[in-house]
Amino acid sequence: MSRYLRFVPLAVLLLFVVVVAWRLVMPEDTKVRSQMTGQPVPTFALAPATNGIPGLSSKDLATGQPRLVNVFASWCVPCIAEAPLLMELKRQGVPIDAVAVRDKPADVAEFLGRHGNPFERIGADDESRVQIALGSSGVPETFIVDGRGVIRYQHMGPIEPGDVPALLGEWEKAR
Repeated sequence: MSRYLRFVPLAVLLLFVVVVAWRLVMPEDTKVRSQMTGQPVPTFALAPATNGIPGLSSKDLATGQPRLVNVFASWCVPCIAEAPLLMELKRQGVPIDAVAVRDKPADVAEFLGRHGNPFERIGADDESRVQIALGSSGVPETFIVDGRGVIRYQHMGPIEPGDVPALLGEWEKAR
């Protein structure tokens, strides 16, 4: 019997390695959700990200009507992919504002000229302070803010065609 007992530590170590390897390959949740969902939008005031489009402040998000807030950048490839879907949401009557992260005014203008402008306001977040305050972990990311300025929903990553009905539903719930 003692011959087998000396293999117990090796079996425990092997079991530990298997469990750790399994969790690395199959993590429970790979998304870092914002802790701001259900909380008021942090106070901020961003200058315009490009000429001809107003900047964005937290006061603009508490006007009685729910809004979609898109965190994007002209240098973000997935942001290009979601641009037509943001235009579709705008066509369906969803008011959309944006936070341009670490971007240059000329680059934002070129992005909008090339891919369309669904945004009513775009604030320049040159140091990612508002992005971080919102609990955003990257670009693109989209938030639905109710008419009182409370974050009601967070969509991580680019909007895909299958996401549009869910976003519309969440926007309706925020009304």
